[in-house]
Amino acid sequence: MTIDLEALYTDLHRHPELSFQETRTAGIVTQKLAELGLEFEEGLGKTGVATVIANGDGPVVWLRADMDGLPVEERTGLAYASKARGVDPSGQDVPVMHACGHDMHVTALLGALERLVGSRDEWSGTVVAVFQPAEEYGAGAHAMIADGVLERFPKPDIVLGQHLTPLPAGTIGVRSGTQMAASDGITVTLFGRGGHGSRPHSTIDPVVMAAATVMRLQTIVSRETDPRDVAVVTVGSIHAGLKNNIIPAEAKLELSLRYPDDAARARVLEKVERIVRAEAAASGAEQHPEIVVDHSLPPTINDVEATARLSQAFDAAFGDGTVVDPGMFTGSEDVSWFAREAGVPLVYWFWGGVDPEAFAAALAGGTLERDIPTNHSPFFAPVLHPTIERGVDALVVAAREFLG
Repeated sequence: MTIDLEALYTDLHRHPELSFQETRTAGIVTQKLAELGLEFEEGLGKTGVATVIANGDGPVVWLRADMDGLPVEERTGLAYASKARGVDPSGQDVPVMHACGHDMHVTALLGALERLVGSRDEWSGTVVAVFQPAEEYGAGAHAMIADGVLERFPKPDIVLGQHLTPLPAGTIGVRSGTQMAASDGITVTLFGRGGHGSRPHSTIDPVVMAAATVMRLQTIVSRETDPRDVAVVTVGSIHAGLKNNIIPAEAKLELSLRYPDDAARARVLEKVERIVRAEAAASGAEQHPEIVVDHSLPPTINDVEATARLSQAFDAAFGDGTVVDPGMFTGSEDVSWFAREAGVPLVYWFWGGVDPEAFAAALAGGTLERDIPTNHSPFFAPVLHPTIERGVDALVVAAREFLG
């Protein structure tokens, strides 16, 4: 059997699913694994799947791909664009799109498994492939670990993974040390006193309180962080009120915080808490605000020795100049929980999906930010070729480098 990877990718792209709802995607994964003659377990961490290729003595290599889509309305205009909708955790009906490339991650891993199954006489050891749910919530890896994936499958000697990114197709981006930032998702609830919109003097307006808080939070990076350091404070969501003439009783802010290490995390969290509480006090709030950490992700740190070894293998396979240092990404990932919990090295790299000519033209014109859509954009649309082939090849080269 040969998997039609382009058809697989376009089907996955057309039918994205939100975090912990990836039932159709998991079903396609298990169908392809069965066609490859592989046994698997499903329902790991609710919707995750894992399989093993045992091929004699040798190291155990884990390969990981995430599966979930995002609440984004696709605007690419592609013939296979998503028109899917889903229900988010708050019960809201939302559009769904593979705006981060997880459909390509699944496609590449299935393609790599097909290659590894077909070349068993060329390598020895054990490959464990993990198809993980809910990376976008930062919860899928922990859910699979809580379900015993590290005990129910051979323990890794190394964990490997990759992520699609707006680099030229064919390019590999990887660096030793911190590859991606740590992050926290935080919900802040500000409590006021509701009332009639015509009598603001009899209320404590949480909308004004929220507005002041949002603006003050921006000074954490602009005025309280050394310009040589990395920190991001984003308020991605504000919810307050239901009608224009009713001052509500509370407002909610959802924050995304990013930092390179635990020390920076402690500094930023302290500043967030100070500002939130101070703005509530300045507004005359009669109840202290509530600050809840919804999820927390560690930095994604690539093992120095393993990364150097894999970079050389990529250069040998794809040619000098293929591998670039993309710098530290301020995005975050939960893949490192597998390596951290197992106490083994991690190497996590990026591969490009942008038409090289379009990328070169935007770079020359200084319009990369405008003309090349990034992950989570409604216009995010990797070129199919050679993106699919390079994603498969990279996983196979990486697995073979660390197998016997």
